[in-house]
Amino acid sequence: MHKRVVITGLGVVAPNGVGLAAFTEAIKNGTSGIKHDPELERLQFSCQIAGKPELPDDLISTYLSDLERRNFNSSGILYGIIAGMDAWAAAGLPLAPMEEPDWNSGTIFGAGTSGIQKFRESIYKVDDLQVRKLGSTVVAQTMGSGISAYLGGKLGLGNQVSSNSSACTTGTESILMAFERIKSGQATRMLAGSTSDSGPYIWAGFDAMKVCTFKHNAEPEKGSRPMSASASGFVPGSGAGALLLESLDSALERKAFIYAEILGGNINSGGQRGTGSMTAPNSIAVQRCISAAVENSGIRATDIDAINGHLTATTKDALEIQNWTIALNRKGEAFPYINSLKGMTGHCLSASGSIECVAAVLQLQQGFIFPSINCEDLNPEILDLIAKNKIPQQILYKNIDILAKASFGFGDVNACIIFKKYKNG
Repeated sequence: MHKRVVITGLGVVAPNGVGLAAFTEAIKNGTSGIKHDPELERLQFSCQIAGKPELPDDLISTYLSDLERRNFNSSGILYGIIAGMDAWAAAGLPLAPMEEPDWNSGTIFGAGTSGIQKFRESIYKVDDLQVRKLGSTVVAQTMGSGISAYLGGKLGLGNQVSSNSSACTTGTESILMAFERIKSGQATRMLAGSTSDSGPYIWAGFDAMKVCTFKHNAEPEKGSRPMSASASGFVPGSGAGALLLESLDSALERKAFIYAEILGGNINSGGQRGTGSMTAPNSIAVQRCISAAVENSGIRATDIDAINGHLTATTKDALEIQNWTIALNRKGEAFPYINSLKGMTGHCLSASGSIECVAAVLQLQQGFIFPSINCEDLNPEILDLIAKNKIPQQILYKNIDILAKASFGFGDVNACIIFKKYKNG
């Protein structure tokens, strides 16, 4: 028999809030974390604004020892460690004793590019004939599975410990992979999430592709404009999100607080065929992904109360909503509420799915729909598809029972997950 899977812990490091309390307040208030970045200006980027978490040294020191911090230069791994350990602590779970790992707990924690600043530092040392000065942690800080390896060691995880990487779909995909492992009985608990490095060496490629906005360098908080008629490209961001998934049986046995239940989902690809390419979605694949997620979750399309979209503030926003209307066969006033977090955080790339899933679960658990900011001039193509009131621009306090979250990534890859409100007690 398949296990039911619930969420018992959340952790987040986002541009507009580090830690669950700060992040919750920020998304309720529509607070942006996007700021001018002097380094991007110095390097003559077209887009000179970004969403970057602010981490004071005293906070970092509570997660990494002085020895661990020596020669440490991997922002993504740092974000992931903080979000992952916070989710573990929020679930009320102890660290495994040093003698033996926790065989029933594991992690699937994804990343796009890990430790790019450490790579840069190391390349210069190698070229300067200083190989012996690299230090002993270069490999751990730069390998693709660095984030799961660090978390596995800090928490003492003895089940699956691995990393996934699927561009902007990474975070949502990691949660679905962890969900399947618990559902099948192969693990009791899985820490799922994703992270993304900060900085120009991550963001430069997107700036070169001209997919980032350059029109709002003087007004950073207005730069990320999902669903807006004046959207001119995404704002790069970074951070990490983490969710502690657990079998319902285990959560009930230890009387854990349950944030939400995961009903199911789907992962697929458009194969870069039809309208799909390395950077553009195959609409048929997107529609199939959403439809399959609904079917796999055992619900009807009409059961969905709200959607947290991918919605990046590019020309594809209207197409995404069109795909939702086709997949759900719902339009106009019959369409669910829909919002985008990226107006507040920018596009956090490989971390976007997990950070946005944390926001999605908070909405279910606390009964609100956070506002989509910077879309006061809604795209008329979107208004031809759905009613204006389905895109709240002020916080809407409303009990929602089922929420759909989707992420779409480079490589023509898609993931959609269905969350359900859980009534504790």
